[in-house]
Amino acid sequence: MNDEPHPGALWCRVFGRWGENLALRHLQEAGMVLLSRNWRCREGELDLVLADQDRVVFCEVKTRSGDAYGAPGETVTPEKIARVHRAAMRWLREHRVGWCRTRYDVVTVYARAGEQPVVRHLAGAF
Repeated sequence: MNDEPHPGALWCRVFGRWGENLALRHLQEAGMVLLSRNWRCREGELDLVLADQDRVVFCEVKTRSGDAYGAPGETVTPEKIARVHRAAMRWLREHRVGWCRTRYDVVTVYARAGEQPVVRHLAGAF
């Protein structure tokens, strides 16, 4: 039995991390401050947690190189939204954040070969 990851899986992780870096830079240029990145708990993972003035923003990042599997934002399913909400509540508890305003955003990164990547920030997406 081979325990090595499939080469495609490694590429997907590297590509996803690259897209996340672009998304983070885009959000920081808009004045947001990074609080956590790739925060994991039993409930799931939070790609980016940021402060945007007086609120905490939980941001899901989706990076795609084509639309064979749909647009990047289409992959944020109701199940994924529920996992992000549960993980966000855990993050707030573990970081001892009392009541605060929150927002759930999606940043899509669409990067076709030979073209400049397109970054779209969907504030309050869910």
